[in-house]
Amino acid sequence: MSGRPGRGAGPVTASELLSVVAARELAGRRTVFAGIGLPTLAVELAALTVAPGIEVVYESGVCGAHPSRLPETIADAVLITGAEAVVSMPALFGSVLQGGHIDVGFLGAAQIDRWGSLNTSVIGEWERPAVRLPGSGGAVEVMANAREVFVVMRRHTPRSFAAALDFCTTPGPDRALADGIRPLGVGVTRVVTELGVLARDGVGDELRLVAVHPGVTVAQVRAATGWELRTGGRVATTEPPTPAELRLLREDVDPDRVYLR
Repeated sequence: MSGRPGRGAGPVTASELLSVVAARELAGRRTVFAGIGLPTLAVELAALTVAPGIEVVYESGVCGAHPSRLPETIADAVLITGAEAVVSMPALFGSVLQGGHIDVGFLGAAQIDRWGSLNTSVIGEWERPAVRLPGSGGAVEVMANAREVFVVMRRHTPRSFAAALDFCTTPGPDRALADGIRPLGVGVTRVVTELGVLARDGVGDELRLVAVHPGVTVAQVRAATGWELRTGGRVATTEPPTPAELRLLREDVDPDRVYLR
């Protein structure tokens, strides 16, 4: 007999909460460039719930992906099965992304600053890092060319939400403009974390707290953030995952617990 959770059974894990809240943010979006991991979970759940017509694009050149199971890496052959198109890297980055065809770039990160710049390279000093990370991949191009960017992060600590990044892998529009580079998109507009949701409207606006998860206080989120986090008005409380959303995640999206923890 399978040990998988049944319909809505068992406590909600952090991965499930992040995936559900992030999926809801995709309502009304048409095309999304998805990173591997929690972004993959979120877009697959969104396709079954709030965004049934969403078109998912992956960095390996797969457009309109319909994988029969969750991909374990960006090069997983399962991404090609049922895809609407597979294009070359020059076509993907030169035409799809730079052509302005992506509504949302969906990324993960190890660190983020108040303006939405990301670090996925090193934690600590470059020459002697405490942790060496995978690097940019296509995140720089996604940040510069998607109309907006969503970020999902498992940890919300002063180290991950940093006043100053240990290394800037992916500059947001504010930092890019300061260096004389004009991106097409507005950069990060939503960040979903284990504590709540942060948002910004675009260039010149810093991330602010707009929602906390049930049981979390504004003071807790501020204490876990490396800068003086503003709220910009009333802070909402996110709705907990419904039994239907949990069933879809556990039984349809990730029954083998590839990314759910």
